[in-house]
Amino acid sequence: MNVLVSLEERFQRTPDRKVWSTGAASYSFWKRYLDVFDEVRVVARVSDVAEPLPSWKQADGPGVIFETVPYYVGPLQYARKCFAVQSTIRAAVQRADAVILRVASPIARCVQRAMEPSRPFGVEVVGDPYEVFAPGAVSHPLRPILRSVMTSQLKRQCQKACAVAYVTGGELQRRYAANSSAFSTTYSSIELRDDAVAAAPRVFTDGPAHHARRIVSVGTLEVPYKGFDVLIDAVSMCIHGGVDVELEIIGDGRLKGELETRVARLGVTRQITFAGQVSGGAAIRARLDGADLFALASKTEGLPRAMIEAMARGLPCVGSNVGGIPELLAPGELVPRGDATALARKIAEIVRDSNRMTRLSAENIAKSRNYHDSILSGRRRQFFERVRAATENWAANRESTGVEIRSRRKANRLQAERSR
Repeated sequence: MNVLVSLEERFQRTPDRKVWSTGAASYSFWKRYLDVFDEVRVVARVSDVAEPLPSWKQADGPGVIFETVPYYVGPLQYARKCFAVQSTIRAAVQRADAVILRVASPIARCVQRAMEPSRPFGVEVVGDPYEVFAPGAVSHPLRPILRSVMTSQLKRQCQKACAVAYVTGGELQRRYAANSSAFSTTYSSIELRDDAVAAAPRVFTDGPAHHARRIVSVGTLEVPYKGFDVLIDAVSMCIHGGVDVELEIIGDGRLKGELETRVARLGVTRQITFAGQVSGGAAIRARLDGADLFALASKTEGLPRAMIEAMARGLPCVGSNVGGIPELLAPGELVPRGDATALARKIAEIVRDSNRMTRLSAENIAKSRNYHDSILSGRRRQFFERVRAATENWAANRESTGVEIRSRRKANRLQAERSR
């Protein structure tokens, strides 16, 4: 049995027809589905490029193929390509057996519309449109409408799904409840194995006067959700206020130039640097190991994998009070969304307290172990198995019903012929 998985992440395709992920959805991510399904068919936007960047990872491979949706960005480009997008998705649904929607997602809605109403499907809830389109999170003119429509849509999808998986332990569940008859579980998309967890907590000491505390933040610069503008403002306040800190931003995207301009305008180009995209695994762990504090000023979140990875390396963390971040951090390490002043105060408060940083290092390593692959993989497998079983039952009943209908039609024809 194959499974069709829809998601909003955008991919790149090179002339050799290989598909590349600029984020976390590489081949190793899709292999998880192959524990239960024979083939994964990914329906997502794919653009053509000349060659992959060094940090990209191949996304397709044995058992994983892409149903490539015409590439678009935003509602206006979608409107121009909607017929081609919907045609591609309808064809993909016809070739699919089981269906899993990674939501919230406009593409997922297109997939659902192309399905028979009775067809079962699973949903993996990885984001919250109510927060994505909250005031201050994005500046799109259709923001209020998109917030209302997509929030209502996700609530209906969770109610109709045969199985629902959430990345949070409770936050998303409260807003987007599963149907009482559906299977429900929770797991993150993170891949956290033994080599990703630090062997021992860090011990912080008051270093020499010239030693700056190094802050690191990881996330996409393609959209404003990660709040790098807020983080840059906060770090600038720290620097101009006499707090000796440096910030490295890891990630890439179309907003990089705008953020670099902001850094220059604030006069902190020496202390705030952009590392670009860094491949996962050992490369990103080396960056985390070279830092003293992880900061995430997200304006919206599901459950941030980057923060869990930082916690696993023994980094003290500070974050905004949105999405699943409060499930990871104590109230003392949280600040209001979009409040650069509060974030600056919190950063200064933490980096000036070596004992607190040492304590947070130990606590964060312990918390990160709750997201170890040995714990989450069993939950994922259960979810996949429930979707597969529901699909098999539906297909069997559909075939049985079809046979009965054909038999009745044949009997009716024979009866009609006898009565002539």
